[in-house]
Amino acid sequence: MHTRSLGTRLALIVTVSLPLVSCHYVDQLKAIRTFRDANMAYQRSDYPVAAELYEEVLANDPNLTVAHFYLGNSYDQQYRPSLRGERENDALLAKAIDHYITSADSEANVEMRKLSMQYLVAAFGPDKANAPAKSEPVLQQMIESDPSNPDNYFVLAKLYEDSGLFDEAETVLTRVRDMRGDDPAVYLQIAGFYDRNEEFDKTIEALSRRAALEPDNPEAFYTIGNFYWQKAFRDFSLSDEMEMEYILTGLEQLEKALALNPDYVEVLTYKNILLRMQANLTEDLDEQAALIEEADTLRDRAEELLAAQRGGGAI
Repeated sequence: MHTRSLGTRLALIVTVSLPLVSCHYVDQLKAIRTFRDANMAYQRSDYPVAAELYEEVLANDPNLTVAHFYLGNSYDQQYRPSLRGERENDALLAKAIDHYITSADSEANVEMRKLSMQYLVAAFGPDKANAPAKSEPVLQQMIESDPSNPDNYFVLAKLYEDSGLFDEAETVLTRVRDMRGDDPAVYLQIAGFYDRNEEFDKTIEALSRRAALEPDNPEAFYTIGNFYWQKAFRDFSLSDEMEMEYILTGLEQLEKALALNPDYVEVLTYKNILLRMQANLTEDLDEQAALIEEADTLRDRAEELLAAQRGGGAI
């Protein structure tokens, strides 16, 4: 009698549970089908339709967490920075941020989680939410989860720089340099930071360390030569002696580039310009004429190479 009663109760539980399991399974299937349609709309850049479908996906299956990123990005793509301040437009960005955060917090796939955080940082950027204080903890989290990736450090350094926190930005860049001192790209980033903050000597130091790591790359030496040209041409506070020193150092760097690639058009062009600047500062007329003649030869060679490139020919 007791056995029959227990069996009856079990049968009742199974009977009640089956429709619930069945409904959940149907919802999951519906979510998968809708997810496919949402992806098609997303791929053809129909973001309003994609957003509507991704919302439906999550309503049917909240566990399909990958939809949060695509839903967030569908809202993000509809946001217009030029309309910032308009309620409906701002609501799109707010929804995008919410779903990026949900994706970053709940997504099991590591790469998708990283992508969500990258887009979240961009959404907090100056052309969107303009909330740098909210970007910093996300970037710190990205650095902690992937400490060997220099890109996250660069974004954090730029965030500090844009916020006027130059010491903090320099500290982050120094940390990357100590970690990845054999990476030429790191020194390009450091040089860019110092250049934007008008620290010429530190800019040249970073570019020189980059060139030392890439001794066979003519572009590395061209870049240094170009910076010396900019300094000599644009800094009106320089004495003639200092200007000449920058010109000669720039020419020396360009010579290194030409030794690696004699047909480097940009190098020929800037060597031509620096030689003319040198001639302007030269009092000896014979030397001045020789410099201008050499500059003319370089200019003509650069023009020949450009004409050949446009015509698809070779010289």
